[in-house]
Amino acid sequence: MSYEYGDPASAERESSGWLVRSPTLQTLVVFLLVFAVQSVVGLVSRRLAIGLFALGPSVSAKPWTLLVSVYAHAGVGHLVSNAVVLVLVGLAVERVTTAWRFHLFFASVGMAAGLAQVAVSGLVGRASVVLGASGAVFGLLGYLLAGNPVTDAVLGRLPLSGRSRAALLLALAGVVTLFTASPGVALVAHFAGFALGALSGRARLLGA
Repeated sequence: MSYEYGDPASAERESSGWLVRSPTLQTLVVFLLVFAVQSVVGLVSRRLAIGLFALGPSVSAKPWTLLVSVYAHAGVGHLVSNAVVLVLVGLAVERVTTAWRFHLFFASVGMAAGLAQVAVSGLVGRASVVLGASGAVFGLLGYLLAGNPVTDAVLGRLPLSGRSRAALLLALAGVVTLFTASPGVALVAHFAGFALGALSGRARLLGA
């Protein structure tokens, strides 16, 4: 009796090819590159580093911060925490979409969440500056929770209208946001990111 085995070299090439094509891992690389540049600039001036990478009310004067702030982080702990959650949810979401859609979704939700944080903080007090990928990561989490078959089955059994289901998702976003509450955390960005992700998941925006 004979057996046929796959080519180990071919399997290794396919594995390495997946690593190169993974938008989640590509995003992690961007995290590290941006943080490296931040660190170098921070050696010169911490204030300059914040001004160049953080999103604030002067976005019209520094438009690049709208995008850069999504991939910048306040420190190693901030970077690691976002990276861990990104890997956990990103690898699942990327299986149902393309790399370009993944990156566009991540950047768009991250920017919208950052703008929401700056705008709301300005309405209730002094406008804050924000940086970090948590809004975008929460968007991926919201998409994953709202766009999977289990959620479809649960919502399908509830006698709710479309608006009521949307309200339920927003309530879930609020609950998830409260679990992350702590000093210095951009709660509005977390809520906005999760809400946008959940609504996008219900609409199958990424093609799932």
